[in-house]
Order: sequence, then C-alpha cells, then structure tokens
Amino acid sequence: MGKTLAQKIFDSHRVDEPFPGEEVLRIDVVMCHEITTPIAILDLVKKGKDRIFDTTKIKAVVDHVTPSKDSKTAAQAKILRDWARRHDVKDFFDVGRNGVCHAIFPEKGFIRPGYTVIMGDSHTCTHGAFGAFAAGVGTTDLEVGILKGVCAFRAPRTIRINIDGTLPKGVYAKDVILHVIQQMTVNGATDCVVEFVGPVVTAMSMESRMTMCNMAVEMGATSGICMPDETTLDYLWPFVAESYKNDRAAALSDFETWHSDADADFYKQINVDVSDMEPLMTVGYKPDQVKTIAEMAGSKVDQVYLGSCTNGRIEDLAVAAKILEGKTVHPMVRLIVSPATPKIYQEADALGYVKIFMDAGACLTNPTCGACLGMSNGVLADGEVCASTTNRNFAGRMGKGGMVHLMSPASAAATAIEGCIADPRNYL
Repeated sequence: MGKTLAQKIFDSHRVDEPFPGEEVLRIDVVMCHEITTPIAILDLVKKGKDRIFDTTKIKAVVDHVTPSKDSKTAAQAKILRDWARRHDVKDFFDVGRNGVCHAIFPEKGFIRPGYTVIMGDSHTCTHGAFGAFAAGVGTTDLEVGILKGVCAFRAPRTIRINIDGTLPKGVYAKDVILHVIQQMTVNGATDCVVEFVGPVVTAMSMESRMTMCNMAVEMGATSGICMPDETTLDYLWPFVAESYKNDRAAALSDFETWHSDADADFYKQINVDVSDMEPLMTVGYKPDQVKTIAEMAGSKVDQVYLGSCTNGRIEDLAVAAKILEGKTVHPMVRLIVSPATPKIYQEADALGYVKIFMDAGACLTNPTCGACLGMSNGVLADGEVCASTTNRNFAGRMGKGGMVHLMSPASAAATAIEGCIADPRNYL
C-alpha cells in the first residue's frame, strides 16, 4: 500500500510515537506573531526555560495590529520584539518591514516541500500549498515547539479532493474553496489533511493554491496540501537554486518525491467539477453558508475589504484593479485595500494598481491582519455589512454586531463600484 504525502512527511519527521496513533514530529519551521506568541514567551520565562531550540528555524513578525493601536497591543508587540532580539532571531519582521504572516513567510522562501511547520495561528495551513504539513497549534504546543523543535500530532487521515473541469469567467480560487467548504461543511474535515489535486489545481498559481489551502481550516482540517510541481519550483527557485547547483531538473525530481502514491490509502476521495460554477459568497456566520453572487445581487454593504492572508497578494490586487480602473467606489461604501506585504505594495505601485485604487476612492493601508479579525484598520460598527476577501465570517469577526460576506477580490471590486453585492462578470 502506498502513502499519502502527509504520511510521507510524518514518516520522515517522526521522533517518537508515545501512544498508538500519536506521533511526535521534528519541526522545520516555527512561526510566531505578536498575538499568540507572547503568551508562550511569558510562560517559558516564568518556568525558567527562556530558550529557543534553533534561532534559524524561528520566524517572527508583528502583523496583526501594526503599528500598535493602544497600550495593550504595544505591550504584546514589545514582548515579541524583545524576545526576538534577546535570542538573536534573524528572521524577525518589525514595523516597516512586516507583512501578513502567511504572505510574507512564503515570499521570503521559508517553506519547502516536505517541511513541517507550526504556528499559533489557525491559518498556518496556508503553507501546505508548497507540499508542506503546516498546522496551527495552541499555546502549549507552541511553547514546546519553540523550546524543543517538536510537536505531537495524531496520525494523519487524508481527504483527497479532485478538482476537475475549467474555471468559468469570473470564478477564482476563492469561489472554488467556498464551494468545497459548502459541500464539506465546517467540520467535514475535522482532524484530517485535505489534499487538493486535479487539473484545476495544477493550473493554479501558487497564490491561488495558498488561497485554497488557507481556508482548509474552515472545514475543520488540520492542514490543506498541494503536490509540489513546476509552479512550486518557479516560486521557490530564487531560494533553492544554489542548493541544487542551478539544476532545475534535479530540484523538480526532488520536489516530486513529496507526492502521494497512486495506491495511497485515502480516508475519503471527493470529486468536484467547476465547469458550471458561478461566483460565490457567504451569507451567514459560518463559511459553509454559501450562495451565488447572482442570488444576493443588490444586497446592501457598508464596507468592502481587499486584503488578508487569503486574498491580499498581487494577483488579487491585479484582478481588482482591472475591474476598478476608470471607475469610482460607490459614495455609500468605503473600500479598504491592504496589500499583504511591503513587496506586494511596491509591486502594486509599480504596476499602477495603487493609483487605480486611489483614483477610485479607496483607502490603502499598510500590510496588516488588523481588519480581518476586527482589531484595527477597518473594524465594523454594530449592524454594518462588509464584503470581504478574508477567510472567516464568524459573528463579530470584523467588529461586534457586524456581518462579513466572504468573496473573491473580483466580486469585492464589483461590489465596491455598485455599493451592493454585484456580479464581477459584468466587469470582465
């Protein structure tokens, strides 16, 4: 019997199996941000274990509230900042050099196929797009990861989702993952790894694959994962070329060892055909409550948000800019654009997107997660509605009493123009 990709990663990283079905893995990268890591840091200090297992394998960023908005968030950032300096963490990204964690860490080339990655952040599954096992963990697991470089997981069960067909006009990775979550429900993949395969995934950019894997947790999955291929290699080539002596064939061959075997044993296999899919959005307080944009067209919104670790990358800004070029944001709506990293911001500026957004009447913010979780840079008032490219629509997510409709950047841009839910296909 063959193995799934997740099983191969577990086999190559297993350091102990204290109980049947419970595996302790060696961790390649421990990621940290200022919201969840300070709790772990303070507890380690209290226990007299203020140490790091390997400073080169710790990556840290201040990204959720940046610059700090009040004394509390300033104190959280300071704890992370002081800790990173105390331990000489080279890859620490502070104000001015920081970006949304799940955008800036891949952009810096910190992820490889076959890696194990943990972070105290539920959307760490984003990094599975590179063929890595990447999972969000709680404070205790994060502490052990920082101190010892290991983490315990249950043996992985993999659900393979084969995505077939051709993406219709106006339908993007965000629509596909919303459709998958609708089919799976919010707990349909609990304690599983979701493996995205098929011709639609193969044709996707790394940015789109990250969008897919980012929302795997919204159906309960521990991690989303894609098979590394030429597209993966193209993205990582600037960071790995030297390791492979500029031999792309050797690198690709190595990457492809991190594929599931043809005769692997999957927990479930599901087929999805996207050929007749329409642009989608969420309508309630759970990400599996999904309708077509056409069904909801004309529904009032107060704010449109374009950004986050799900859809704040350059291809997201590009499709929104194409729709917004020469148009203006509806006077009853505010459009907030938050490029996910400084590099993306600079690229958007060089490509003219920043001018398009500003000419349309958008507010551009620095790279941050702030609005996505209702902490800064776009918090909703009670009763307000936001069309958002983010990943989570729980009650109060972007502000107490607010409603969040998740959708693609194209749908968000069309909605900003019309001031109500609008079909992006009318602008493409």
